[in-house]
Amino acid sequence: MHSRTKGAPTHPTRRLLITWAVLMGLTLISMASARLGGETRLEALPLWSAGLLLATTFFKAHRVLMVYLGLAASTPAWRGAFTGLTLFTLLLVGAGYLVAQAA
Repeated sequence: MHSRTKGAPTHPTRRLLITWAVLMGLTLISMASARLGGETRLEALPLWSAGLLLATTFFKAHRVLMVYLGLAASTPAWRGAFTGLTLFTLLLVGAGYLVAQAA
């Protein structure tokens, strides 16, 4: 019985560490896509790079909500509401980027 209680805390810790590693990898992808976007620092990012940044940001926010904040254990309504708000926020950022590109 002692071995069961000893092994129980490692599962959540392992999940958190894997999620942390994935988030760090996505951060590196975001940084690399921003660096590949242009030669000068004052130029806007190309559309593909901005899209990649927004996509990785959505996935990272989703992982933080589900794993670190424990939203995976809540009702589908709460998960949908927070996922929808995150998506809406990123769509606003993307729309602002497109408006700035057109100007």
